[in-house]
Amino acid sequence: MPLLRPLRCLSLLLLMSAAGFSSVQAQQKLKAPKPNADEIYDTVGQPAVPVGGVEAYAQYLADNQQYPTGALQRGVQGTAPVTFVVEKSGVISNVAVTQPLDPELDQEAIRLIKGGPKWTPAQHRGAKVRQRVTVPVSFAIPADESGATAAAAPAGATTPSGATMVKPDEPARPVGGTEAFFTWIQENQKYPTLARQRKVEGRVMMEFIVEKDGSLVEPKVIKRLGSGLDEEALRLIKAAPKWTPARYKGQPMKQKMVLPVVFQL
Repeated sequence: MPLLRPLRCLSLLLLMSAAGFSSVQAQQKLKAPKPNADEIYDTVGQPAVPVGGVEAYAQYLADNQQYPTGALQRGVQGTAPVTFVVEKSGVISNVAVTQPLDPELDQEAIRLIKGGPKWTPAQHRGAKVRQRVTVPVSFAIPADESGATAAAAPAGATTPSGATMVKPDEPARPVGGTEAFFTWIQENQKYPTLARQRKVEGRVMMEFIVEKDGSLVEPKVIKRLGSGLDEEALRLIKAAPKWTPARYKGQPMKQKMVLPVVFQL
């Protein structure tokens, strides 16, 4: 009989130890695994955000957008969703347009995203992780003071005076190409002192007419920046080299154009 007590005690200890071991195993199983270092997450506990905040990032996109002249000529506008990966360092990679809008607009959207500020990386389960992010980049052709869109009119449209407007077979374009024209703008730009002092930069949207001889006439500002930048944009367009005029059925014709004059410090 006395030997039964130690055996019972030993059995009880073994049962308690087994129960404790099972409890530890259960806790280990419930503990969440650490994030995979190379995995790209779509959903995380703490999403990545642009350095400076979302509003500042949206302002960056608006201020630095250069509406491609070809897209303006074709009257193309809309939204290009750009998807990219925010790395654990805050830099971005794998930038691509997921739903193509227009070749020129897609390229401009990618340029904007690649040239943007760094991001604060995402965090998941207490660790920095890579996150896939999508940012919609919108392109809208500005309207003039009367509310009419300043772009090439569709064939058959009429002006308030009753004249019929036609869409050119070949749109007007800068001699040497769009890139050469914007290079000329940058090289001949005189940044106003007031704008430089106030650190004002951005886009002045200009409207003008390309005459049959290629000269640029009737320039006007349709989206202002102030601080002397509007006047400088007007001066540049007035002094700009001639364009190759639009053509309709083989003959030169006038065409109204809209393009941005970009100012960057």
